[in-house]
Amino acid sequence: MSQPTEDVKQFEEEEDTQKGKYLTFSLDTEYYGIEIKHVTEIIGIQAITEVPELPDYIKGIINLRGKIIPVMDVRLRFKKSPRAYNDRTCIIVVELLEVSVGLIVDRVSEVLDIADGDITPPPELQKGGNRYIKGIGKVGNEVKLLLDCDKLLNEDEIDQITR
Repeated sequence: MSQPTEDVKQFEEEEDTQKGKYLTFSLDTEYYGIEIKHVTEIIGIQAITEVPELPDYIKGIINLRGKIIPVMDVRLRFKKSPRAYNDRTCIIVVELLEVSVGLIVDRVSEVLDIADGDITPPPELQKGGNRYIKGIGKVGNEVKLLLDCDKLLNEDEIDQITR
């Protein structure tokens, strides 16, 4: 059996250091978490160019250092009331199904370590009620709704915004 190459070892070590780490953010009084491995960067809100005929939760596109990235308002995706953007509003750039997408959130909180033992499956609600939630992380007396990044947009929606 051959020994793993240095590149493979380094990749596995990076994966291990990211395991159990979640970037937390808020919408109103609810806190959410995204696995840090999906996050590329966090930027402040900036000028968004609207694109016609996209779903209302896709606010448009931004130019991030020459790369065009669609941005999604997570409040609208979760059927919450819209809110004016302010200096706390952030865009979390994530990789969804190999496409960079900006997630507009009310505010970014912190990176937390949440052990697998502190994560429970979401409760069974009405049909489709939890499709974005992968688990519920318990942090002290608080709960963080842990998102399943790959379900924030389906393949048809990704095709629509990358055309």
